[in-house]
Amino acid sequence: MPEDPEVPRDGASEERPVYVISVAAELSGVHPQTLRMYERRGLLAPRRTSGNSRRYSQRDIDRIRAIQELTQLGGISLSGVKLFIEMQEQLEEMRRRAGELERELRRRSAARRDDGATEIVPLRSILRFPWGER
Repeated sequence: MPEDPEVPRDGASEERPVYVISVAAELSGVHPQTLRMYERRGLLAPRRTSGNSRRYSQRDIDRIRAIQELTQLGGISLSGVKLFIEMQEQLEEMRRRAGELERELRRRSAARRDDGATEIVPLRSILRFPWGER
């Protein structure tokens, strides 16, 4: 999906809900009713003001464009798109978690090297499992 060169792409502005439904619909090329339907189906969750009107962020606009692309060009149903989005979010979360774990492993490895404990030994040589003894 092409990015709009005039829209800033830092994390804070991408998440900020600034567009009312009519502007969000125009920016993404769909009818406002389509946005309401996407919200009912759980594909979008625009933020609400204190007056309960919808506000869309740039990330929401990008998601709407992706939904349109998947349904119109990819021929995927809205249920399929919802599943696709959920799986994509899970993958992003797993990647984030894997990065955290990798950083923690590197930190612990560096700490062990600093302590002089650099020997790697097979787990079976230090643990004895009662069910494995014969």
